Amino acid sequence: MQSYLLPILAVGIGIFFAFITKQKKSNYTKLLLSFSGAFLLALTLFDLLPEVYHHLEAKKTGLFIMCGILLQIILEFFSKGAEHGHVHIHKEETNFPWLLFISLCVHSFLEGFPIHDHNDMVYGVLIHKIPIAALITAFLLQSNFNKLQIGSFLIVFTLMTPLGTFISNASEISTHYLTIINAIVIGIFFHISTTILFETGEGHKFNLSKLVAIVLGVGIAYII
Repeated sequence: MQSYLLPILAVGIGIFFAFITKQKKSNYTKLLLSFSGAFLLALTLFDLLPEVYHHLEAKKTGLFIMCGILLQIILEFFSKGAEHGHVHIHKEETNFPWLLFISLCVHSFLEGFPIHDHNDMVYGVLIHKIPIAALITAFLLQSNFNKLQIGSFLIVFTLMTPLGTFISNASEISTHYLTIINAIVIGIFFHISTTILFETGEGHKFNLSKLVAIVLGVGIAYII
């Protein structure tokens, strides 16, 4: 059950954090982004990547991972990088950001597939979604969208990851095709997490607090 509830909880925490800080990108959010990027990357390497290589031929696995990286690049062409903390919604904007919405939903839906009761990927998704949900909520609240639009955006966004997990666990899709999807998701995670890590500092410089956050992310991922 936690496979479904924790991603929902993550968005709830992010929304709460956005209301408390009332900032688009506080220092705490930046540190949490650094931690989440390192944590997600480490969990992908420690947990998900070996599982995929175990079920697929090595060269095909690499191909599908590259497809995932390219897919995320395409999604970011429309979302402008919201998946790793870059949200661009102008205050005077009145048209609903459909491209941002669809891109985020596709990303969230796919990241639900590797989540199973027997692995720890749900924790990587949990930590990843908190700062992203906080930043998206903060920008939506500062836009001219009405409450119904904002609420609908956040509700659908919240439910997409559990939907992906449900389809992965409950459907009759063969293990082979699920593994291919997981390999694609690895590519998505690689792109997201490395982008976060390389963009954690001004001018691509790491200060001590961000370095500590990254080391903690890797260390905790290894321990669990």
